Amino acid sequence: MAVGLSCLLLLIGFAINLPVFISVIGAVLGYFFIAADASPIIAAQRIIGASENVTLLAIPFFIFLGNLLNYTGITRRLLVLAEVLTGHFKGGLAQSNVLLSTLMGGMSASNLADCAMLCKMLVPEMVKLGYNKAFSTAVTAAGSLITPIIPPGIALIIYGYVADVSIGKMFMAGVIPGILCCVLLMIAIRIVSGVRGYKPARDHGPTWAEFWPALKGSSAALILVLVIIGGIRAGVFTPTEAGAVAVLYVIVIGTVVYKEMTFEHMKLALIETARATGGVMLIIMACSAFAWILTWEQVAQDVARFITTFASDPVTFLLILNVFLLILGMFIEGNAAIIVLVPLLMPTVKLLGIDPIQFGLIMILNLAIGCLTPPMGTVMFIANSITGTKTGEFVRESLPLFAALLLALGLVTFVPAITTWLPNL
Repeated sequence: MAVGLSCLLLLIGFAINLPVFISVIGAVLGYFFIAADASPIIAAQRIIGASENVTLLAIPFFIFLGNLLNYTGITRRLLVLAEVLTGHFKGGLAQSNVLLSTLMGGMSASNLADCAMLCKMLVPEMVKLGYNKAFSTAVTAAGSLITPIIPPGIALIIYGYVADVSIGKMFMAGVIPGILCCVLLMIAIRIVSGVRGYKPARDHGPTWAEFWPALKGSSAALILVLVIIGGIRAGVFTPTEAGAVAVLYVIVIGTVVYKEMTFEHMKLALIETARATGGVMLIIMACSAFAWILTWEQVAQDVARFITTFASDPVTFLLILNVFLLILGMFIEGNAAIIVLVPLLMPTVKLLGIDPIQFGLIMILNLAIGCLTPPMGTVMFIANSITGTKTGEFVRESLPLFAALLLALGLVTFVPAITTWLPNL
C-alpha cells in the first residue's frame, strides 16, 4: 500500500510536469510521512547518503571538461577534420555533423551540451547550403545521442555506480556501439541526401595535403580520448581521477597550446558546471532514495517473478525490455530511469544470464533514443528551441535517423560481442 501510494505521487508529479527531482522527492516523502511506518529521518539519510560516493566525483569533472571544450578551439579543429574526411560524400555537411558529434562525445560527456553547441554552429550553415532546416535540426539532435554511449558519457558512469559494474569496462563497452550508431546514421543521411539531391560540401576526397594539417590541428583533442580510456584501462588512474587529468589537460591545451582560452572562459565554464552538476546530483539523490524504497519493499523480487512468467528466456526478455524502455524514455529523464530501474531489473538480468555490461548499453541506448521523441524528449526540445523548428516537422525529418538508431539498438541487443568484446580483452 505504501509503495503504491508513493508510485502514484510520482506519476502525478510527472503528469503535471514537475521537475524530475521534485516529483521523486515528493514520492519519497509521501512514502515516509503518509503511508509507511518508518522514521522520516531515514528519508533524509537516503537522499544525502546517495551523494557520498567518490565515484560520482567523475560527473562534475567530465561536465566541466565538456564546458571547457567550448572555449579551447578544439571543436572548430575537430570540425575541420570531420569535413576533410566526410565532406565529399552526398550530404557532406550533414555527414560531418554526425562525425563531429561522435568525436566530441568522447570528450564532452553531455548530449544536451553537444546538441546546443552544434545547433548554433552547424544548422545555420546547413540551411545556407540548401538543407531543410528541420532535417538539419534532426541530424544534429540524432548525432548528439551518441554522446551518452561513447566514453566518458555520464550515463555510463551512473550505470556503473548503480549496477556495481566497473566504470572502466563500461567506458570500453561504449566504443563499438557509439561507432556503430555513427556509421548507421551516416548511411541514413547518405540515402536521404541522394533522394533530395543534397550535394557534397567538397568535390573531392581527402588528400594527404589536406588530411595531415587537419589531423595535426585536432591531434590534441584525439590524444585526450586516448588519455581518458587508456589511462583507466592501464590502471594508471580511476575514472574519477581521469576526469581531473582530462580537465587539467584541456586547460593546458586551451591556454598554452591553442592560446584561445582565458580566465573568464574558465569562470563561465565553472558556473555552467555547477548548474549542470547540481541538476544531475539532485536527480541521483532523489532517485537513489526512491530506489531504496523499492528495494526495501522487495519490489525487485516481485518484478523479477512477474517478468519471468512472460519471458523465461533472454531473447523474449530483451524484446519486452526494449519496447518498455523506448516508451519510458519518451517521458522520463534517462539518468533517473537508470537509477530507479537497474536495481529492479538486475535480479532478472542475472537470473537469465545476460551480461550486465551488455544490459547497461542496451538500457542507455534505449533511453538516449527516447530523448529524440515526443512528448518529453529533452534533446528534441533543446534542438527545436534553438533552431525554431516545429515538433511535427522535426518528427517527420527524424524518421530515417530514428530507424538507423533502432537498427543499432537491435544489433547491440542480439549481438553481445558488440558490447562485451572490448571490455573482455
